[in-house]
Amino acid sequence: MTIKDVAEYSGVSISTISRVLNNHPDVREEVRAKVLAAIKELHYVPNSSARDLVKTQSDAIGIVVRGVENPFLTSVISSIEKAISNAGYTMVIHQIGTEDDEVSAGAGLVRSKRLCGLILLGGRFDYTPGQTATIEVPFVCCTYTNSFGSLDKKSYSSVFIDDYAEAYKAVKLLIENGHRKIAILLGATDDHSISELRYKGYCDALSDAGIEFDESLIERTQGYSMKKAYDSTKRLYARRDDFTALFAISDSMGIAAIKALHNLGVRVPDDCSVIAIDGIEVSKYTIPALTTLIQPRKLIGHEAVRILVDVIKGKKNCQLRVETELRIGETVAPPK
Repeated sequence: MTIKDVAEYSGVSISTISRVLNNHPDVREEVRAKVLAAIKELHYVPNSSARDLVKTQSDAIGIVVRGVENPFLTSVISSIEKAISNAGYTMVIHQIGTEDDEVSAGAGLVRSKRLCGLILLGGRFDYTPGQTATIEVPFVCCTYTNSFGSLDKKSYSSVFIDDYAEAYKAVKLLIENGHRKIAILLGATDDHSISELRYKGYCDALSDAGIEFDESLIERTQGYSMKKAYDSTKRLYARRDDFTALFAISDSMGIAAIKALHNLGVRVPDDCSVIAIDGIEVSKYTIPALTTLIQPRKLIGHEAVRILVDVIKGKKNCQLRVETELRIGETVAPPK
């Protein structure tokens, strides 16, 4: 009796069986119950013999997820899992907090699980060669790239959007709708990460339109939670209640901002327009529906696996930039 037999019997993927056996939390309860029932009925006992360890070394791809509470990552993970299974590999997933070191976690996972490749889903933008040298297998930076680091592009792969260009695009849309007092909601302006790149896009879009920079319209949340975004929007409004548009660097922050503005008696988009980047599913169902630049999450996950498998098979590393798609929504309108 093998794990493959359990997968066939229960009708789920081998990687899902593995996550149930390793007690990972990202499995729906009904699926977990189905798998456990199959294991019991088939009298399956997990085999940790040397033969299985060799097999793991040859076909297991690890994924380190940084900030798993981020709703943007859910469909990316689903796409990665499907692509790994379709490519004939198994998936080992490891979740870490937003402040944890994904390189260290990834290197440890490679050694402990004898992986043949690694996907870092969410991570730092400033790796050095010395840091990534600890990862002894091909790896892909998924949803980001090494914008502030010193890695040779030949030494790693990535799948990403151009955070600077997409932020520029979002702010330009607000400007084209007639807005001049445009605030921004972001984590920080100097974090060598998504916030800094999208902040630069915001600043340059204003500058190119001849709009003077105004520090009082910059609201730093010092984090990416919806609670922090909600509280920060209220602080921003207490300081400046005359902005007519708000660029939130992520959908979750934009949703929280809409809620805060509503509670303050500010109508969106009549009194204040809101735009964001990500395109998470729930943002279609806010009232009003969020205008956002949609990241192609399924494509990002699929391409990360495709590139990694190619590199495992001997092809060269590459960096793949993907484009967003504007969803008009209902939160952007000309100022009154």
